[in-house]
Amino acid sequence: MPELPEVEVVRRGLAEHVVGRVVDNVTVKHPRSVRRHAFGAEDLAGRLTGLRVDSAQRRGKFLWLTFDEPDTALVVHLGMSGQMLVQPADAPLEKHAHIIATLDSGAELRFVDQRTFGGWQVSDLVEVDGTLVPEPVAHIARDPMDPLFDPDRVVQKLRGKQSEIKRLLLDQTVVSGVGNIYADEALWRARLHGERVSAKLTKPALQSLLTETQAVMGEALQAGGTSFDALYVNVNGQSGYFERSLNAYGREDEPCRRCGALMRREKFMNRSSFSCPRCQPRPRG
Repeated sequence: MPELPEVEVVRRGLAEHVVGRVVDNVTVKHPRSVRRHAFGAEDLAGRLTGLRVDSAQRRGKFLWLTFDEPDTALVVHLGMSGQMLVQPADAPLEKHAHIIATLDSGAELRFVDQRTFGGWQVSDLVEVDGTLVPEPVAHIARDPMDPLFDPDRVVQKLRGKQSEIKRLLLDQTVVSGVGNIYADEALWRARLHGERVSAKLTKPALQSLLTETQAVMGEALQAGGTSFDALYVNVNGQSGYFERSLNAYGREDEPCRRCGALMRREKFMNRSSFSCPRCQPRPRG
C-alpha cells in the first residue's frame, strides 16, 4: 500500500485537475472496486453524478474527495496498486480501469487497479477532534504532515506502550501515514532498532524519531514519492524517484551510508525490516 508521500502526491494532482469540476457520469466496470460501498455500483454512480468536487483531502494513507453536497465524501482506497489518473476522454482505456468518472471539463478521472484490492466508497463526513473526516477514517490518527499533529501528545502515548517501536509506527491509530518503507528510514535516521520497546525509550529519542519521520516523508514528497514499479504513479502516470535516496529499506548486504557496516534484513510482522547492525543495535535480551 502506498504511504503518506505517495498518497499526498496523488491528492495534490487531484486538487489541481479535479477540484472545481462537476461529475457528469460514473461508469463502474468491475464490482470489486465498489465492494466497500454497501449499496452497490448503481447507487455510488447515482450519488456522485451531478456533484461538483470541492476539495481533495488526506489523512495518513487515506484519500477522499468532498463535494458541494454537504457531508458527502468519496473515499478512495488505493490498496496495493490503485491509481487515480486524469486522462483525455479519447485516450486509450487502461486494461485495469475499473471506474471511470466523466468530468464537465471533458476529461475522465479513471480508477485503475491491477490487483483490485482498492476501490471507491461514498461515505458521510463526521467530526473528529474538530475536523470533518469520512466515517471509515474516523479511527485514524493525525499524521506527521498534518498542521494539527501534536508530537508531544504522540510521544506521551508512545511512552505508555509496552510494544516494539516499529510496530507502533505502523499502527495507524497512533500515528498515521507511516508504512514499512518510511518506518525503516526513520528508524535508521534516529539510530533505533525497530524491536526496541517504546516504553523504554527516552523522551528525546522518541521526539527525534518523530522528527526524522516527518523529515524523511517531506523529502520523499519532494521527490514524488517512492516507486519500485509502475503501480505507484501520480495523476499523470509519472513515477516518483525517492527510492534512489533510501538509506535502509531494500539495502540488505549493502554498506551503511553512515558507518559502512553491511545492512541486515530481518523478519518483522510478516514483513522485512532493514537496519544497520552497528548504528541500530538490537535490544539486549
